[in-house]
Amino acid sequence: MKKLTTFTICSALAYSGASFAVDYSDDIHKNDYKWLQFNLMYALEELPRSPDAHSGHDYLEMEFGGRSGIFDLYGYVDVFDLTDHDASDKNDRAKIFMKFAPRVSLDALTKKDLSIGPIQEWYIATLFNWDGGYNKNSDFPPVNNSFWGIGSDVQVPWFGKVGVNLYGLYDINNKDWNGYQLSTNWFKPFYNFSNGSFIAYQGYVDYQFGADSTFKGNTQAHNGGVMFNGFYWHSDRYSLGYGFKLYHDVYLIRDTNDFESTGISHYFSATYKF
Repeated sequence: MKKLTTFTICSALAYSGASFAVDYSDDIHKNDYKWLQFNLMYALEELPRSPDAHSGHDYLEMEFGGRSGIFDLYGYVDVFDLTDHDASDKNDRAKIFMKFAPRVSLDALTKKDLSIGPIQEWYIATLFNWDGGYNKNSDFPPVNNSFWGIGSDVQVPWFGKVGVNLYGLYDINNKDWNGYQLSTNWFKPFYNFSNGSFIAYQGYVDYQFGADSTFKGNTQAHNGGVMFNGFYWHSDRYSLGYGFKLYHDVYLIRDTNDFESTGISHYFSATYKF
């Protein structure tokens, strides 16, 4: 049987319930690893959107992550509308979006085991969302958000290790705080094939809450969020999958007849792992 790649092994172990040591008193680099993959994707009916807008766009996602000493990292860069198609809902809009989510392990920083019950490890958690292509005064101001808070890795029945982070949202464009966000993520292999490949249920929840009804003169929802549910076949170098997102007033945009922010969208992905 061909061995799985480092990324696949780390993903399968980290999220299937195997417990990495949290005692870093001897070596803070004992659990280091890294991974990189390229996802060719197509999205349908992504929200928020106008009801009569075009639906669908292709994009390339460069996704990466890993662990090095005190740092735990996840991130990706999306490049939209690769074919520059007039019918794409990303045509003539921001071309690039980036998510960058570094966390600092308090266990590794203090070289102490801070685990409590199902909570394996604690972090100072941050998250940054950026896009480009439009200026601040355009109809589509650039996303320029930062999130600051506390994070953890939690052992959950069946799911295994689940990342759980609680942030405050600081809008860099507007230089002000705008509520909170609770984020979770998971990766659960649930069916294994004889050749070593497997099918996984993977996804995340980003839920915003505690926001005011207005922010910098603009009305907004008090809460809202998105849940991604993905079902992917993984081999040592490749992955194929489908996922759907469930939205409710996503990005605190109120759902109206003229601009939809609540509903469902669909994603198809083909991946190569380095």
